[in-house]
Amino acid sequence: MLHLSRFLIIAGVLSFGQLYGQSLYPGQFSAKRMVRESASFKAYAFDLRDVRLLPSRFTENRDMASAWLMSLSVERLLHSFKTNAGLYAGKEGGYDSVDKLAGWEALDCELRGHSTGHILSALAMFYAATGNEQYRNKADSLVKGLAAVQTALGKSGYLSAFPEHLIDRCIAGKPVWAPWYVLHKIMAGLIDQYLYCDNQIAFEVATKMSRWAYYKLHNLSADRRAVMLGNEFGGMNDAFYALYELTADPKDQWLGDFFYHDKVLDPLKTGVDNLAGMHANTYIPKLIGIVRDYDQSGTSDYKEMAEFFWKTVVYRHSFATGSNSDHEKFFDADDNVGHLTGYTGESCNVYNMLKLTSQLFCLDANASQADYYEKALYNHILGQQDTLSGMVSYFLPMLPGAYKVYSTTDSSFWCCVGTGFENQAKYGEGIYYHKADSLYVNLFMSSVLDWKKQGVQLTQRTRFPQNGRSKIVLSMAQPKKLTIRIRYPGWAGEGASLKINGKRVRIMGRPGSYITLTRKWSGGDKIEVDFPMELKATAEPGNPKIISVTYGPIVLAGALGTENIVPPAPFSNPHLHNDYYTYDYQVPASVSNKLVTHGKDIKDWLDRVEGKPLTFKTAEDVTGKSILFYPLFNMDRQRYNVYWHLEN
Repeated sequence: MLHLSRFLIIAGVLSFGQLYGQSLYPGQFSAKRMVRESASFKAYAFDLRDVRLLPSRFTENRDMASAWLMSLSVERLLHSFKTNAGLYAGKEGGYDSVDKLAGWEALDCELRGHSTGHILSALAMFYAATGNEQYRNKADSLVKGLAAVQTALGKSGYLSAFPEHLIDRCIAGKPVWAPWYVLHKIMAGLIDQYLYCDNQIAFEVATKMSRWAYYKLHNLSADRRAVMLGNEFGGMNDAFYALYELTADPKDQWLGDFFYHDKVLDPLKTGVDNLAGMHANTYIPKLIGIVRDYDQSGTSDYKEMAEFFWKTVVYRHSFATGSNSDHEKFFDADDNVGHLTGYTGESCNVYNMLKLTSQLFCLDANASQADYYEKALYNHILGQQDTLSGMVSYFLPMLPGAYKVYSTTDSSFWCCVGTGFENQAKYGEGIYYHKADSLYVNLFMSSVLDWKKQGVQLTQRTRFPQNGRSKIVLSMAQPKKLTIRIRYPGWAGEGASLKINGKRVRIMGRPGSYITLTRKWSGGDKIEVDFPMELKATAEPGNPKIISVTYGPIVLAGALGTENIVPPAPFSNPHLHNDYYTYDYQVPASVSNKLVTHGKDIKDWLDRVEGKPLTFKTAEDVTGKSILFYPLFNMDRQRYNVYWHLEN
C-alpha cells in the first residue's frame, strides 16, 4: 500500500518518512545523511573502505573486471549522451572521431546509457575497495561530461543518452524499452559517486534529474501512472529514496512513493505467491525500494512483504546455484526440473537478490540469509565471470550439455555486463557486519577489516572453499570486551571445531546459526574454525530422481566436453532480434544427464581426485565412463551439467 498521506498527487499532501538508498546501508555515510533511520536494526553494514581483500580468487576476478573497465574510454562511454545533446555539432572530427560502442549501447538501442550508470557505481566501489585514485579520476571525467550534457539539454535537468520523448512514450503506454530503468542506473551511479568519492558535481546532477522527474510526474493522473509503471523501471524508487535521505526534500520522497507498483506488490501483503510469469529483474528491485522505505519509516508492513518475497524466491523459485528465472521470468514454484533450459539464471537477478539479502540481514541478522548470500556469491557471481578473459555471462544455463556464453569487450553491454562490473567491485560488502560491540563474520574470505569505532583490526585468512578452515587474528591497542559471532554454516557437517589461541573451545549452537564468543579480547588473539565440508546429493521437490551435487555450499557440475562450442558472445540485442532465445547450444546427441547409481549413496559413486582441490570423478559403472565434477564457478568454455537423472 502507498503512503497515501504523502502521495495524494492532486492535493499535494506530503508528510515526512525516513529512507535510505542506493549504497546507504544502515550506519554508513552518516556525515552525508540529512534524514536518519528510525527502524530497529540488528546489524549494520561496514563501508567498503573498511574492508580490504587479501589475494584470492576474488581479487583475481576483481582485477580482471578492473582491467576491462579501465580499457573503456570516457569518450566512448559519453558518446551517446553527447550525440543526444548535439555536442558534436560544428566540431572538427566530432562524432566520427569516436569509436562507437555496440550491442545494448549502440545508437539504435533504446537502452543506451545504462552501462555508463553502472560504470559510475563500479568505479566508486573500486575506489572505495582499493583506495586507488585511478578509479576516482576516471569517474570525475565521466561526471563532468554528464554535467555538460545535462546543461546542453536545457534547464529542466533531464539527462540521458536518448531523447525525452522515450519517457513520453512510456507514460502513454506505447512500445519502448525501459527508459526509467536506464535513468535509475544513471542516478544510482551519480549517488554512488557522491557517497564513495565525495563528488559534489555528481550530487548536483542527480538532484537536477530528480527535479525534472518531479515536474514531469507530479500532475500525472492515476491511470497514466498505472500504465507507466507497467514498463520496467528498475530501482527507481530506491534511487529517489536515496536522494531524499541526502536532501531531506519531500519531492524526492514523493517520487520514491510514486514508483510503488501496487498491482504487483500488494498481493505479497496477504502471502500470495504471484511470481510465476513475472519478469524477475523487473520485480526484485521493487522490493529493494520498499525495504529501504521501511528501514527509515518503520511504520509500514513492507518488511513482512519483503521477507515473504525473499523466502519465496530463495526456497521455492531458485536453482541450486541461488539463481532464478527461465527466459528472464519466474516460473511455477518448485518446478526447476521443468525449466532446465539454456536461458536460466539471469545474472542481474542474483545481483539484486544479494542487495535485498543484505538489507534484510541488517534487519534480522539471520544466518539463513548469510547462507543464501554465500551460495549465490560463490556459485553464480563467481561463476558469471570467465576465468580467462574476465568477460561475463548473461545466463547461467541449466540445460544439460550447455555452456556459458560470454560477453565481448565493447560489443555486448547486456544488463548483466553492467551489474557484472559492480559485482566484481564489491566483494568486500557482505563479509562482516556489526552492531555496538558485536561483530558478525558472515563469509569466509581472506580479508582485513578495520573496525574503526572499536579500534580493532581483524585479519581473516582462509583457503575456503578448498576446505572449511578459517583463521582470524585480532589487533588492538588495549584489551576490550567484544562479542564475535561466527556463522555456523547450514552446510557444515559433523565434527566442527573451534580454537581460541590454540585451545579447543566447545561449540555452542548448531549449523544454520551463529557461534557467539563474548570475552575480553587482546591484540594477537587468534580464532580458528574448521567446518567439515561434505558431498551431498539434493533431490528436487517431488522428484527424488533428479538431483544436484554440492560440496559444502559449492555446486559441482559434471564436465561434458567441448564439442561444437561456438566462440563467445554470438548474440547482441535480443529485444530487437530475439537472438538469445533462439540460440542453439548444439548439444551433441551423446550428451546425457543420466547416472546409473544403483541406489548407492553419493559417497559410493563419486570419489575425490587426489591433488586436485574440489575435483571429483564418477565411478565408471555409473555412466560407462568417468565424469569429472568440479565447481560450476570454474566451469569455463566447457559443456556441463548441474541437474542429474538417477537410474537404478
